[in-house]
Amino acid sequence: MARRRKDKEMAANVRLMKRPEREASYLRATLKGVALTFRHMVNPHKVTMQYPEEKWALSPRWRGTHVMEQHEDGRPKCVACGLCPAICPANCIRLVPGEDDQGNRYPVVYEIDEFRCIFCGMCQEVCPVEAIHVGQHYENSEYTRDNFVYDLDRLMSQKQPSTLLWDPSDPASE
Repeated sequence: MARRRKDKEMAANVRLMKRPEREASYLRATLKGVALTFRHMVNPHKVTMQYPEEKWALSPRWRGTHVMEQHEDGRPKCVACGLCPAICPANCIRLVPGEDDQGNRYPVVYEIDEFRCIFCGMCQEVCPVEAIHVGQHYENSEYTRDNFVYDLDRLMSQKQPSTLLWDPSDPASE
């Protein structure tokens, strides 16, 4: 008895839809599609960019692959203070500090895992000697994942321009 009540209650929520009595004509929909095609043929607008030859203009604040600045004699500007790995939210920077005979600190190992990096630019902001920058290079393709771990030599060989994290003409970022 209880089962019949449940079946009747469930049946009350079901709506039966009836099919149309006549055949549906798809001619109207087809003509709408053909009209849209002809409209695009008459008034074409360019939507495809020929990528290697044409490129979008990047914002001056675009954040791409990292660049390590260096002194005139080829040494990295980094003083291995440890602020960049400490502040990195993605934990993608590995730094092993060292010290030479004169007491100058330098990075023995400095690696950035570009796969883990979220390109936030905090490493650039926190660096007291402005040694690490995010550059404007964005065409990163490699055959293996290991090539996305940028060591000190590779960071110093990057020659792209650095990114402005804020626009000096618009300090409020409006």
